[in-house]
Amino acid sequence: MADGARMGAKSKRILVTGGSGLVGRAIEQVVKEGAGQAEEEWIFLSSKDADLTDAAETKAVFDRYQPTHVIHLAAMVGGLFRNMKYNLDFWRKNVHINDNVLHSAHEHGVTKVISCLSTCIFPDKTTYPVDETMIHNGPPHSSNFGYSYAKRMIDIQNRAYSEQHGRMFTAVIPTNVFGMHDNFNIEDGHVLPGLIHKTYLAQRNGTSLAVWGSGNPRRQFIFSLDLARLFIWVLREYKEIEPIILSVGEEDEVSIKEAAESIVAAMGFKGELVFDTSKSDGQYKKTASNSKLRKYLPDFKFTPFSQAVKETCDWFVANSDQARK
Repeated sequence: MADGARMGAKSKRILVTGGSGLVGRAIEQVVKEGAGQAEEEWIFLSSKDADLTDAAETKAVFDRYQPTHVIHLAAMVGGLFRNMKYNLDFWRKNVHINDNVLHSAHEHGVTKVISCLSTCIFPDKTTYPVDETMIHNGPPHSSNFGYSYAKRMIDIQNRAYSEQHGRMFTAVIPTNVFGMHDNFNIEDGHVLPGLIHKTYLAQRNGTSLAVWGSGNPRRQFIFSLDLARLFIWVLREYKEIEPIILSVGEEDEVSIKEAAESIVAAMGFKGELVFDTSKSDGQYKKTASNSKLRKYLPDFKFTPFSQAVKETCDWFVANSDQARK
């Protein structure tokens, strides 16, 4: 995608790392649909453009594009079971990526960097809802401690770059993101895209639909296009170094069972729904407060969950041959 970038003389050149992933593709779509501004040039990088775990390759891509702003999405990511198996890999790769991107941004005088964190960085033992002040109050859940600590370190680096060099490096913390262009792999992907793929296969094969775990854990899901619009707002308007949670409200939290039932309804699945309680549930809940976001954007309208699920399911069915799975 980066090859198509125009190297014009626009006042803002925005480099998006991880631009071919779920959130990057959503930002690209929202920009193309009219959210972009005349003075902005958007460059969407994919892993084919540079290995961001390599400092020299990261520097080279910054040398090439000379961005004024960076939205940093690139990461090694995966679902619960992949995290449990490869905590060291998640730690090392993400620490390298994050340090290389932030250091290159600093050396190239980038005006603003927005990195993407995750609600799994919050302490496992905590009170709910969690908010932006609670990130470092205790260890994260043991299932994904490698990824969680690597992401937490971005907050530390942002603070240090601000204090030592006056940099405007900040971060957002989305809740569970889903939408078109997700990773629909059943073994390695996140819960919602994995369930969409499983429902598609169960419907095609005339079998029951097995949901891993009890279905009781609760999550706040945010549609990727909503998150993209909020990312663009953060890019242009948010002035704090401290992170901001980007999420639907606490009242919009749903159980995995309710999420599975929404997918079943969206895809018209008529078979049996079975919960495999031999599989781990992971963290029961990680309810996040969006009160800070609401102070800034009291009137922001989120896409209703059932509508967003339907749009995602329809996209997957139409693109099942090309979708990541």
